[in-house]
Amino acid sequence: MNDLILPQTRINENAIKAWRISVALFGLLLYAVPALLYLLYLNNDVALMVPIATAPTTFIIHMGLIFIFPKIRWSRWRFDVNEKGVDMYRGIFVLKRTIVPVNRIQHVDTKQGPIYRKFGLSSISISTAATTHEIPALDDETATHLRSMISELVRKVKEDV
Repeated sequence: MNDLILPQTRINENAIKAWRISVALFGLLLYAVPALLYLLYLNNDVALMVPIATAPTTFIIHMGLIFIFPKIRWSRWRFDVNEKGVDMYRGIFVLKRTIVPVNRIQHVDTKQGPIYRKFGLSSISISTAATTHEIPALDDETATHLRSMISELVRKVKEDV
């Protein structure tokens, strides 16, 4: 795995839709602070200005998180799997590249929450002794194939030792 050559395999484009829905739902928590401040200072005209002033900023941040970041995140997410290991490249502001050698992998899992299920997506978790790495938003068939492929590569490496 050459550091100059980035991984080429992309995750499923439905990830953008799934991430947008997820951020839209969980982003509603952003409004909890202005709402709480509003309720706390309901009878104080000066203090009431704080939640009123923060609400538009919260809305702008929420819309950015929904409409801008998922597309950028998808466009940067790439991975490759071969006999040497799993190479992952991702990030929005900070780009991160992780190479997990096959001989370090202990087990591979797939998982699927309700939003991913709606779009036919699954993620793969690759566990080592130290940590777990995830490849998100693969179509179900690709995730199943990739899990089997990684497991087989690990089995072959363990047999050779």
